[in-house]
Amino acid sequence: MAKIKKITLREIPAEVFIEALATRFKAMDEFKMPDWATFVKTGMAKMRPPERDDWWYIRAASILRAVYLSGVVGVSRLRVKYGSRKERGARPKKFYNASGKIIRTILQQGTKAGFIEHIKEKRTGRKLTKKGKEFLEALAAELKK
Repeated sequence: MAKIKKITLREIPAEVFIEALATRFKAMDEFKMPDWATFVKTGMAKMRPPERDDWWYIRAASILRAVYLSGVVGVSRLRVKYGSRKERGARPKKFYNASGKIIRTILQQGTKAGFIEHIKEKRTGRKLTKKGKEFLEALAAELKK
């Protein structure tokens, strides 16, 4: 009997996986981009809102991939991950965290879709459900072919 090798997300390049997952999210009702998302910046360090029209779905795909790779992760840790340095003219650049509202809303959408669950154990935060892991690994297996 041949043993089936399980495909993980680490075997797929991040850019390829995130673009494919973002196209899947565009078709899902749970990951609909809110009306206010066209006007907001993604963090305090940014000068303008994102230029791409589908930036919400790309950020959602990136966040789900980050939750998959790190196991249990909270909003504050994701804010640091997506934060950036602010250009302050002649003064030195300073690091600012990303917007928590965007990350929290995407995590809530993932919970509504059944991909993410909130846990309060030794490490408090969000983690993928069995359905979420299967969804992401199925996409990874599809892209590996």
